[in-house]
Amino acid sequence: MKRRRVMLVAGARPNFMKIAPVHRALAARSSIETVLVHTGQHYDEAMSRLFFDQLGIPEPEINLEVGSASHALQTAEIMRRFEPVVLDRRPDLVVVVGDVNSTAACALVAKKIPGVGLAHVEAGLRSFDRSMPEEINRLVTDALSDLLFTSEPSGARNLRREGVDPRHVHFVGNVMIDTLEAHLPRARQTGAVEAFGLAAGGYVLVTMHRPANVDDAAVFDPLMDALARLAADRPVVFPVHPRTRPALDRWRGARQELPAGLRLVDPLGYLEFLDLMAHAQLVLTDSGGVQEETTALGVPCLTLRPNTERPVTVDEGTNELVGQDADRLLRRARAILAGEVPRGRRPALWDGRAAERIADVIEGWDGTPRER
Repeated sequence: MKRRRVMLVAGARPNFMKIAPVHRALAARSSIETVLVHTGQHYDEAMSRLFFDQLGIPEPEINLEVGSASHALQTAEIMRRFEPVVLDRRPDLVVVVGDVNSTAACALVAKKIPGVGLAHVEAGLRSFDRSMPEEINRLVTDALSDLLFTSEPSGARNLRREGVDPRHVHFVGNVMIDTLEAHLPRARQTGAVEAFGLAAGGYVLVTMHRPANVDDAAVFDPLMDALARLAADRPVVFPVHPRTRPALDRWRGARQELPAGLRLVDPLGYLEFLDLMAHAQLVLTDSGGVQEETTALGVPCLTLRPNTERPVTVDEGTNELVGQDADRLLRRARAILAGEVPRGRRPALWDGRAAERIADVIEGWDGTPRER
């Protein structure tokens, strides 16, 4: 029997955590041949290499080395470089994950080549905010996909509302939690908490990088002022995303002195960050993945956005939306640190086996494209 050739695409750090368990599950099937493509959308080679090493992802067979650019230029360049790869390798199925530019760009290429199927891992997530580039990428990718793998019940509801035949939608669970479960023991061995001089359960962890939060000083500065006030009472560790660095440098330059408790550090590897997240008293973020991981870990999370494409983290988990209101952020953070801790639960199928369920569906897929 002919082996099915499956091409998996990763582009940026959030993709790496999602592609790792899927690649591992598919590579273990004798009926499937895998081809791993890295678009190079994440252009920090050192951090990219670190994530691949820590997550046990093999060296990609193909690296498109696209690098940074505007959304339009980056998307176009990914498409330009990916098309010859698909034409040369002729995969039966292209698997894309998440919602970055690589996701939508590679989906467009795959579906314009006859005989190539498309699968989307994390299908159906919606923020209903089309000012977010990620929302556009999600909508485009789901409109094209033949196999749609959802991580939470809202995904199937959204796709049904958009007219997708339920026969093409598969509720498989959350591959981010597969990665978390597989690496949590190693994360605890990194000693990241101790390396920062912190006590487990006695600090706040922050991530912030979305344009809506960091590009406008009228939004960013009050949020940072709130973090500085919080750091007067509790250590606040903030691994600074490269996109956030210019705004942070400007904010720091306008201030005479920062509280000693505010730790502004370079980006961390996945394992080190996971160790810090697992032992934090509170996490503040604008990242979708961190909302999911904190819910799985049972760690309180305040999301610095007015919406989320992952509503199960609010409905069932430990996540709360506080938007960009610095006063509300400070008030809710202090309440949680004082003991007002949300009681969440881990959502259905967030059990570390989502990738196996994805592999089962792909192995049994008859190759019929989805009717539009």
